[in-house]
Amino acid sequence: MSQTSSAEDSRISSELSESRARRRTLLTVSLASLFGLSVWFSTNAISDALEVEKSLSSSDVAWLTIAVQLGFVFGTLVIAATNLADILNARTLFFLSAIGAGLLNLLVIPIDDVGFMIAIRFGTGAFLGGVYPPAMKVLSGWFQKGRGFALGMMVGSLTLGSGSPHLLSSIFVDNWQAVIIGSSTLALIGGVAMRLFVSDGPYEVPAAKFKPSSMLTLFTNRGMRLTLLGYLGHMWELYAMWAWIGAFMAVVIGMRPLIGDSLDLASALTFLVFFVGAIASPLAGLYAERIGRTAVTSILMALSGGVAVFIGFLPVELAPLIVILALVWGATVISDSAQFSTAMTELSPPEYRGTMLTFQTGLGFLLTAGSIWLVPVLEDGVNWGVAFAVLAAGPLVGTLAMLRLRALPEAKQLAGGNR
Repeated sequence: MSQTSSAEDSRISSELSESRARRRTLLTVSLASLFGLSVWFSTNAISDALEVEKSLSSSDVAWLTIAVQLGFVFGTLVIAATNLADILNARTLFFLSAIGAGLLNLLVIPIDDVGFMIAIRFGTGAFLGGVYPPAMKVLSGWFQKGRGFALGMMVGSLTLGSGSPHLLSSIFVDNWQAVIIGSSTLALIGGVAMRLFVSDGPYEVPAAKFKPSSMLTLFTNRGMRLTLLGYLGHMWELYAMWAWIGAFMAVVIGMRPLIGDSLDLASALTFLVFFVGAIASPLAGLYAERIGRTAVTSILMALSGGVAVFIGFLPVELAPLIVILALVWGATVISDSAQFSTAMTELSPPEYRGTMLTFQTGLGFLLTAGSIWLVPVLEDGVNWGVAFAVLAAGPLVGTLAMLRLRALPEAKQLAGGNR
């Protein structure tokens, strides 16, 4: 009897220890991701200052953002083609990449030539390709049940990290260099935290063999192909909205301080758009575990696409309503993201999980370069309404793809059978 009791006590103790380790890992990886990705929109947050200080045009500023996207695509495709995300330890890859991104971002301060600045931003994006997907792989090694929630937490951190330059900009209104230094410092801290304070999880798989052809599974497997299509529709909208929502809010709100002569209101509200997305992402993960990934992603894309259709057509006199809709957009446009990644981990071969995540992410970001470029072109040529409305095409295609997946047998592999 005593031996049985001792064995039961040992089992309970082991489960509690593992549960604490999972919570600690989730918190650390989320913070490391938040910090590591803080350099992504660093130039967007200070675009007005760069136009004045470095004589950049609005087109130049747009290319600084597009360069990060293209660099990210380059980095992820190289990592996927070499299976680096499954051959090299994911924590080490994250560490090296975050350090590289943080250091390169600092070069924005001394360099004035727009060509060199675009090259720097491209390199920063390439390093970020080794930050985001490896972080997802680290968490998938710790979580089997509840993976959608865990990745939702991490994507929430990504959202805060992406929006953090807008918060820094609202604080350091007259010191754009502080935004660059602050975001780079956060990236360095994030890399170190991942390397020193995170270990590999119990569901981590052994290192894979070099096999570039493994990427083709993303197109030949029906379930993975539909998940990719849903993700691409989601990405067409997401980063174009993130890249230009600050400029749109500046038009709607104007130049107004929030407190005294400090804290720019438009920048603060833009950060709030990112913040509500960070809160919504883990909540979407919880609901996806209960009602299904395809259901949650379809509902959220329908909502975000619906806002995109008409928010830009509203007159600035309705600023309070526009802000409310922007917050709804911010919450719905990102909170489905982790569920596409989670679905890919559930449908892909475990030994090439990192490669599939990285390849899917790279293709998604390749698409974002087009929508990020298109929005300011349409805004200059027509108006914000048309510019944002074209983004709704992505969620429409994505929703149709996920509803199709929901009707297939492969969907039973998702969310413990909840589709």
